[in-house]
Amino acid sequence: MVNVLFVCLGNICRSPMAEAVLRHKIDERELSHKILVDSAGTGDWHIGKEPHEGTRRILDQNKISYANMAARLVSSEDFQKFDYIVCMDKSNGENVRKVPGGEEAKLLFFMDLLPEEELREVPDPYFTGNFEQVYDLINAGCDVLLEMVIREKL
Repeated sequence: MVNVLFVCLGNICRSPMAEAVLRHKIDERELSHKILVDSAGTGDWHIGKEPHEGTRRILDQNKISYANMAARLVSSEDFQKFDYIVCMDKSNGENVRKVPGGEEAKLLFFMDLLPEEELREVPDPYFTGNFEQVYDLINAGCDVLLEMVIREKL
């Protein structure tokens, strides 16, 4: 089993959107028995809460499930469990490094999957309100990530 973890700040907007989108793509390719996806945050404000209403709305529009998703914090155990730890921005990458064991973790920054994009971080729609822009970036990046996982690990 290959394990992928997406990380953002509160784990209610970007990382759960990426989790849901990648799971959907994995299901479409009938690979859910080979790839596990999760998400976590580096801040504790929303622990246990479902994804943000803007994330839920855009996922509903695209017929993508977010059932049973709840915000949680990145933990030391994640560094042993996950093959890919994908951070939505540099600040959250720095925060992951502060978690015990995180200083040695191999991190991937989401926008590195999309080198042709001018943006180098996934904007936080909690502050910008632009869930459509984030969905477009995440949808494109998850295509690249899935192909990378297949090529490298399956």
